[in-house]
Amino acid sequence: MSRTLKLKPNAKPRVLGGHPWVFANEVEALLPADLDGEVVECRDRADRFLGSGIYNSKSQIIWRRLSRERVALDGAYLRGALGRALGRRQGAGDFCRLVWSESDDLPGLVVDRFGDTLVVQIQTLALEKRAMQVGDLLAEALQPAEIIFRNDATIRRLEGLPLETHTRSGRDWAPRWAGIDGVEYWLDLQAGQKSGFYLDQRAQHLLVARFCAGKRVLDAFCNQGPFALHAARAGAAEVLGLDSAEDAVAQARLNAERNGLKARFEVANVFDWFNDPVRAAEPKWDVIILDPPPFAKSKSALEGALRGYKEINLRAMQRLNPGGVLATYTCSHHMQDAELRGVVAGAAVDAKRKVHVLEFCHQPADHPVLVTMPESEYLRGYILRVE
Repeated sequence: MSRTLKLKPNAKPRVLGGHPWVFANEVEALLPADLDGEVVECRDRADRFLGSGIYNSKSQIIWRRLSRERVALDGAYLRGALGRALGRRQGAGDFCRLVWSESDDLPGLVVDRFGDTLVVQIQTLALEKRAMQVGDLLAEALQPAEIIFRNDATIRRLEGLPLETHTRSGRDWAPRWAGIDGVEYWLDLQAGQKSGFYLDQRAQHLLVARFCAGKRVLDAFCNQGPFALHAARAGAAEVLGLDSAEDAVAQARLNAERNGLKARFEVANVFDWFNDPVRAAEPKWDVIILDPPPFAKSKSALEGALRGYKEINLRAMQRLNPGGVLATYTCSHHMQDAELRGVVAGAAVDAKRKVHVLEFCHQPADHPVLVTMPESEYLRGYILRVE
């Protein structure tokens, strides 16, 4: 049985430019389904070796590179890749991302650390077949109290995988309080959104808080309220958090009460809230944070998403006092730097406001960007002064 994928003669796949993926329409022929979840090699039309990668005929992304060398996805490889990933996070603390998929040579594997608990997400068949081994190696290296497998992301269906959640021990993980950057949060790592908490914005929570002392602060799309809570902790005069999810708002209120912080939270559709005519009669804000969920979940959705991002940034600029601060983010990898800059510039023109960049924002080092893989870069933003 052949274990070699061959690129089409006239194809110009991104893998030739260093990207770690090959799509089904870029190869001459698929390999047998018996090889799904196993390692195969890929060669270009001149028969040059491009690397070893994991294969899945059920996925549009049929090949994901592990290495430019010939390797097996065995215990030695997993131990080595995990060891290198952990080494890159030395000094990152007890709340961080430990493994970030292709960026750490483990396509489809994401591992987040929450104190003594690890949350693992597996999104490829090859890693799913080796999930027990991955859990054993993580337990050996880090001795966590528990490992939670959050395999409930719908992206798994693209690999033909079921959705499910379980712990390594087989016991349910009880929600509990955890202190992150000086604020206590009620974490439900087994059943909460994503892996239980958005670790990628930790640095931004602290950065934005520096602008909030004595200010009126609006945290739109607040989720569990970390931006709002850090603003209140920094001495904001008034803090309001908005989110359309009732459970998130309930969680944010609980977090505020636990920390003794003065912040209000309301259930609201942020677009409708900004567009409500009653806003015109209300005092303006000094700081507004926009941290929405991804509007562009696919490339085809980008055009509509750009309109949505521009609309929400325009409304925010209109509701800011002169000299106010807008912290605006996007977490869609389809939204590149140029698109985000265009959205912000277009909103500034329509709002008739002069806008300066105070900070360029980006995902943190524990979510490393692979320079040949745009999909590994998804979080970007600006902190702006709006005059």
